[in-house]
Amino acid sequence: MMRRRQFITLVGGAATWPLAARAEQGERVRRIGVLGTASAAAWGPWTAAFVLRLRELGWIDGRTVAIEYRWADGRNERFAEIAAEFVQLKADVILTSGAAGFAAKQATSTIPIVSVILPDPVGSGLVASLARPGANLTGLSIQLTDLAGKRLELLREVVPGLRRLAFLLDTGYPALLLEMSEVQALSNTLGIEITKLEIRRAEDLVPAFETLKDGADALYVSGGPLISANRIRINTLANAARLPTMHGEKAYVEAGGLMSYGPNFPNLFRRAAEYVDKILRGAKPADIPVEQPTKFDLVINLTTAKALGLEVPPTLLARADEVIE
Repeated sequence: MMRRRQFITLVGGAATWPLAARAEQGERVRRIGVLGTASAAAWGPWTAAFVLRLRELGWIDGRTVAIEYRWADGRNERFAEIAAEFVQLKADVILTSGAAGFAAKQATSTIPIVSVILPDPVGSGLVASLARPGANLTGLSIQLTDLAGKRLELLREVVPGLRRLAFLLDTGYPALLLEMSEVQALSNTLGIEITKLEIRRAEDLVPAFETLKDGADALYVSGGPLISANRIRINTLANAARLPTMHGEKAYVEAGGLMSYGPNFPNLFRRAAEYVDKILRGAKPADIPVEQPTKFDLVINLTTAKALGLEVPPTLLARADEVIE
């Protein structure tokens, strides 16, 4: 009869067999660098979706790939530092999002980059075209300007007398100026007055809200790493000022915001895993088209609506993908 200790040793050793076999065949564990623009907590649902899809495609963290995480915590100046670190580590591919794509592309022209949540990939110069990106970066667009009108329309359903709209903008994230311009143009046609709340760092939030006083009926919150990292604080300030908020992503509504409409971000990160899979199997980013979202979610926080004394129309609730109560 095999003794228990011998059995455990054999079972424990079995875990090393695949690695040993690959070592004999000259294969190496691939390294994926994740340049997270916000915090680990903020990206948690997204990285979970990414890792799960990678696993389904045969890439298991700690066995066939090594995933290295670095977090910028909403500080744009950290993007270049982290990108440089991944170049030093000789990452096989870098996964990032939005503005950090620029930092990664400046740090390396050879390491493949997959950037998710791209606001305006062609207009910003990150890629040559959606069909043929043309360099070492590809990824997934979020149709930023296309969605501004829909968000404004949804906000007006909840705040029918909307005449004064505040727009929270991280001026350190230039792509958001496109969204701001689109909202401004639409507001002009609807007779809505826009007030810009411009921030560059977390310390600017309280002074920005103080400039509003009673000067707004609702708040349109743009995205970006800084705003994502401070979403709980932003919603706390907005709710204290009794401002209904519109966001671009569900996590903001889970953090106390009123409503969001935008791409399903975990789904985008699942698709990003498919990009990484293709690259690790030999495809070049230059030849992998930048895709646009296929799934959009409307999320409404009824608890917040009640706290603000708002009546959400039943027709809007019926169209929601998720209602938080």
